[in-house]
Amino acid sequence: MSGEDALEQALAGGAPQRVGWFRFYFADERWEWSEQVQQLHGYQPGTVTPTTELVLSHKHPDDRQQVAATLDEMRRTHRTFSTRHRIVDTGGKTHEVVVIGDRLNDGDGRLIGTHGFYVDVTPSATAAKELMTAALTEITENRAVIEQVKGMLMLIYRVDADAAFELLRWRSQESNVKLRALAERVLHDYAELVYEETLPPRAAFDHLLLTAHLRVDRGGDTVNR
Repeated sequence: MSGEDALEQALAGGAPQRVGWFRFYFADERWEWSEQVQQLHGYQPGTVTPTTELVLSHKHPDDRQQVAATLDEMRRTHRTFSTRHRIVDTGGKTHEVVVIGDRLNDGDGRLIGTHGFYVDVTPSATAAKELMTAALTEITENRAVIEQVKGMLMLIYRVDADAAFELLRWRSQESNVKLRALAERVLHDYAELVYEETLPPRAAFDHLLLTAHLRVDRGGDTVNR
């Protein structure tokens, strides 16, 4: 294994526990949660069947109306969305999360729902922060492009450095694309957005982040699509 591949594995290795996926199907209002999202809400994997009522019941009382409005807009417009809010797990612990969703199509290209991911941006324990800081130090020295993208994600989604790195690393693992190649693609795509004085809507960034892996070939080089 080359030194670069070893570093890539060290940076991207291990399953991030703060990020998980979800799917929502419009026709029957059916939800699916990954094991990480189930655990984030306080459930053991396989012990819960999420519903819209259950999803909303876990939202912090002060944020529930905002999330319900986002769900209503998602059903009406079928657009990409992102939201930052708090959830309360079954043990009563509050988590701050960022949720990002994109259009979900079936094999024939028909729109059937939305899918995306949760990022737990609740301040982590000291030990976890120390491990992440060590990883970020390595990135700073060897992966300038990753640092640039991490900074962009921090600004766009208003998350800290740890959560931004977790998000990028998770997308790398989920799409089976090398971390650096994915970061280069995201950086390129964000730079190509056309705007004047006002930044594009966050939905534009959401879509590019969720689909960046489609514009990277499996050899790790970026490709235009």
